[in-house]
Amino acid sequence: MPKILYNPDVLKHKPKFYHVENPERVETILNSLKLRGFNDIILIEGKSSIDEVLEIHSKEYVNSIVKLCNDSFNYYDGDTYISHGTLDAALTAFKLAKEAVKLALKEKDLYFALTRPPGHHAGISGKALGAMSNGFCIFNNIAGAAGLAKKYLKRVIIIDFDVHHGNGTQEIFWNDENVIHIDFHQKGIYPGTGDVFDIGGEKAEGTKINLPFPSHSTDFDYIFAWNEVVEPILDYFKPDVVLVSAGFDAFINDGLASMDLTETFYRFVGAKLSKYSIAAVLEGGYGVGLKYAPPAFLEGYIKAEDILDTLDEKYLVSPSNDIKLMVENVKRMIKEYIF
Repeated sequence: MPKILYNPDVLKHKPKFYHVENPERVETILNSLKLRGFNDIILIEGKSSIDEVLEIHSKEYVNSIVKLCNDSFNYYDGDTYISHGTLDAALTAFKLAKEAVKLALKEKDLYFALTRPPGHHAGISGKALGAMSNGFCIFNNIAGAAGLAKKYLKRVIIIDFDVHHGNGTQEIFWNDENVIHIDFHQKGIYPGTGDVFDIGGEKAEGTKINLPFPSHSTDFDYIFAWNEVVEPILDYFKPDVVLVSAGFDAFINDGLASMDLTETFYRFVGAKLSKYSIAAVLEGGYGVGLKYAPPAFLEGYIKAEDILDTLDEKYLVSPSNDIKLMVENVKRMIKEYIF
């Protein structure tokens, strides 16, 4: 049964006025998971140290966050607020992500860390790859998890299905040939990065795999790309553990994007990943998807055979030519650099 990693200190990161990234996000997920029978919650005590965060981020950036947190309320940028409790929440989230990896390495299961503030937009020194903001993120939780996983695994695979490109994660591991970062995202929205032809730095070409989708892409568009791109990579490397940046803002009517995913895709992903031990880290998701997508993801993991056998035939349709071309470009590069 999937395990949910939680520490109430992640709720300490609080906006002064209404903000879409707020403590209620985690509370909504927790309640929806419990209603669907996912009650195996592991309370993780404590938080990561500043030194652990410095393994990922620059000293200047971390010091700037610490300084801002000394005030009662502030902004790192126009999108990213900082409250007096932000540092505790961010260090707690960083630890939750690393603990998910530790558990996934010990015993096969899905370990879902309820982390906030989110992290995948935070680069080495904050704003990553020319982005105008940190996109609500403080410390890159999935990068911290991957850094720990690298100590035990020859190769680390990160799959990010948040609707926004994980620019911080890509920047941090750009030149790392041992970290494969696969990123599903909506094309043309914040942070404006994640082109198909961004494939990694010198000696790491082909390890950064970007799948930019047009607006209003559907479950089947994503499923098609998964089957054509992600499945062959997983089959080839046969990882012991897969890390997931689990954002749920590609769900239909999220509000910060314009995708049309439903529970079907998230169940499908959970089912497809069921053969692996999973360390999943919460990223975005700001609307109704928080109620429906996380339980679907976990349900897929434990009911894989039934879900894959009964996938509705209406999803077995051809994607648009744009998506076919995007996927073919990605496959061509994978063939050149990986296989």
